[in-house]
Amino acid sequence: MKCVIMAGGKGTRISSVRSDIPKPMIKVGDKPVLEHIINCLGRQGIKDIIITVGHLRDIIMNYFGNGDIISPVTQKNFGVSIKYYQELEPLGNAGALFFLKHELTEDFLLINADMLFDVDFSRFINYHLTHKALATIFTHPNNHPYDSGLIIANKYGYVDQWLTKEEERPQYYKNQVNAGLHILSADLIQGNGCKRKIDLDRDILRPLAGSGQLSAYKSPEYIQDMGTPERYRQVCVAWENGVARKKNLQNKQKAVFLDRDGTINRYAGYIKSPDDIQLIEGVAETIKKINQTEFLVIVVTNQPVIARGDITERELAEIHNKIETELGNEGAYINDWFYCPHHPDGGYEGEVACLKIDCTCRKPKPGMLLAAAEKYNIDLTESWMIGDSKSDILAGKAVNCKTVLIGKENFGQDFSLNRFSDFWDIWEPSIRMCR
Repeated sequence: MKCVIMAGGKGTRISSVRSDIPKPMIKVGDKPVLEHIINCLGRQGIKDIIITVGHLRDIIMNYFGNGDIISPVTQKNFGVSIKYYQELEPLGNAGALFFLKHELTEDFLLINADMLFDVDFSRFINYHLTHKALATIFTHPNNHPYDSGLIIANKYGYVDQWLTKEEERPQYYKNQVNAGLHILSADLIQGNGCKRKIDLDRDILRPLAGSGQLSAYKSPEYIQDMGTPERYRQVCVAWENGVARKKNLQNKQKAVFLDRDGTINRYAGYIKSPDDIQLIEGVAETIKKINQTEFLVIVVTNQPVIARGDITERELAEIHNKIETELGNEGAYINDWFYCPHHPDGGYEGEVACLKIDCTCRKPKPGMLLAAAEKYNIDLTESWMIGDSKSDILAGKAVNCKTVLIGKENFGQDFSLNRFSDFWDIWEPSIRMCR
């Protein structure tokens, strides 16, 4: 698959870091961020690259050449084939594509050059091919969803709505935003749009929302834009401590699994409404700290209220959206949710008969942890299970996770804490020693 890298912007917001070079040439670690991007692509066999250049373009073109010259940093050949499209006048962030349609005759990757990432492109491409959409966007949760555009996708992975950060949003929403990696069908650039500025999101992608032709691939892998000096500093830290590389799903992952009620939010019996949710003090700050490590944060929760007929799966999603919204307001996020809707006992008025089964996912059985491990390539022996009940501890021990009980009883757990917010104090020294 060919790849187009958009590297023509001026980067005015980050000019205080370096104003004398193009933004994609600002160094992260010992090399320009654009070199990190090209290395990530080349390692995975994506070697046919077109770079759109504009502002200070000669600096980029002289550094990379056609891709067959030696990197001044690694002293190795870049190992890719590079062509350039020079924007002599501003074309927006997608106008150049219409001048390249003779080169782009099949589905192609489209990447913003102002961010650091390390992702498994084979998963992304396979997802796109399976969904058979005109475009697939790479999405993820981030630490500032309140001022980001929101992607609202259905359970099949197709985008129903794409809300800009200026548009009114629901009271509670899932933390899912466009990360800046895309796969586009060549059919999208066959129109006569080459004489005007074209915005990728507004003019090409957002109009596909609700049509079943735009799919959203959600991943916990590391992607961070360098649009501001503060985000640039965050990128540098993530590169230096290895978090960016470790979160590539080709590598074995580590996770902190969390129970929901009594761990994240105050226990309130059977929760049937977002109004019943109240986050426990300190939870957001602790999750935010974990987000900055290589560990994923995954919730695994028994929800027999669905089998009982008390709430629907859609209503459960709204409850979880409240948690995501409130965490997002504090700069924290959950990577994924796994829930068990079953209950083995019958006899409730309004119960859902097909969910009244003795399943393999209801804790203390470890089915949800095993499903997460399969989805995200997680090494469970390097992961943690935290909850406030015996079933949480037994589920974690069944797959050899380290276990933490929020409470004082003894169920064979490795640690006991009064509250989840104390977890960082016992955990951070151990992960620091392992680095």
